[in-house]
Amino acid sequence: MATLEDAPVGMPPSTGRLAAFLHPRVGGFPRTFWFLWAGTLLNRLGTMVEPFMGLYLTTTRGLSLAEAGAVMAVIGAGSFAGQLAGGALADRLGRRATLTFATVGTGVAMLALGYAQGLPAIIVSALVFGLLLDMYRPASQAMVADLVSPSDRPRAFGLLFWAVNLGWAVAMVLGGTLAQQGFLWLFWIDALTCAAFGLLVWRAVPETRTRAAADAPPGGFGRVLRDRVMVAYALVALVYTFVLMQCLTTMPLAMKEEGLGPRDYGVAFAANGVLIIIVQPLVNAWLARRDHSLVMAAGFCLVGLGFGSMAFASTLAGYIAAILVWTIGEIMAASVLQAVVADLAPPHLRGRYSGLYGMAWSGGFLLAPLGGTLLLDAGGGPALWLTCLALGLAAAAAQLALGPAIRRRHALAFSSQ
Repeated sequence: MATLEDAPVGMPPSTGRLAAFLHPRVGGFPRTFWFLWAGTLLNRLGTMVEPFMGLYLTTTRGLSLAEAGAVMAVIGAGSFAGQLAGGALADRLGRRATLTFATVGTGVAMLALGYAQGLPAIIVSALVFGLLLDMYRPASQAMVADLVSPSDRPRAFGLLFWAVNLGWAVAMVLGGTLAQQGFLWLFWIDALTCAAFGLLVWRAVPETRTRAAADAPPGGFGRVLRDRVMVAYALVALVYTFVLMQCLTTMPLAMKEEGLGPRDYGVAFAANGVLIIIVQPLVNAWLARRDHSLVMAAGFCLVGLGFGSMAFASTLAGYIAAILVWTIGEIMAASVLQAVVADLAPPHLRGRYSGLYGMAWSGGFLLAPLGGTLLLDAGGGPALWLTCLALGLAAAAAQLALGPAIRRRHALAFSSQ
């Protein structure tokens, strides 16, 4: 435990205490990681188009709800395929080139979508936009695995998770304000921050793929799919994502049935971002030292319980209380989810393993509105939320069953660092 005597001579005691507090949370990472972190934050600060896409399509472009839904489904399908392509490119061409190509390309595609008129042009632009939108993610995750030792990866991924949520919270506020001045502002800001992220990495982060990984025998997604532990882990992530994404899809619909409006949803959902921004940096280092599967299982349980408790919520306060429960679970799971993927992946297949993991998230995001709305229509809020409870507990049980295999692979990754 650090004491005041640990501070260098001449350093004020308060500075020593601050250093002792910060070092286990943000210390020990290479300079290149912080460039990646800064680029991630910059990118998320400009993420203003996605939250308002439905509103933009139905107002500025005059599409019907069905047409707007089809366009957003095309974006989701493109994202699903983009994760696959991004993983392969990260392993074949390198992390740096893939990330730069994807982010700069996303900026160009975003402007094309913003200026597209007529449903056919919008759908084509949306498909290209979706393909490029998440293509950078496997490269970014592989970069972290390349740069950071296994023991520090949970902290590193946790810091990226925090940056994403901080940027998202700011972007939601600024985006809502700027949208009143015209949606094209959102497209330009989002496009410029995407391109800036890629260019920052290109200038400040060298290629992180090692020579040994580049010279390794070629392997494709077939090799990844033969890894039963990774495939099972991806399926667990798919179930978890299906539950978690109900907050963006069916939760506002369920709140509407209780007589709560968009403002109530915004206030309730803001509790999620505030809690993550405050709590996650404080607990990330502690969670990183715990057994990864146990942390995730506990997180999945809390997410399931939080969503399940919405079956009994009918007021704004009730929804906020439920959100706080599942947000704690989200923080716990996010602290180790991506670190496990890095432990499971051989160095020369880190991009493809991250791509499969990303596809699970994209799949969960695609299935969440389809399954959630069916459940909400068939049995109302109780049917939806109690199903989420069951799925959360099932994901936790599956993660506990995977625990021994994940611990063995973690120990192997740790011994080879």
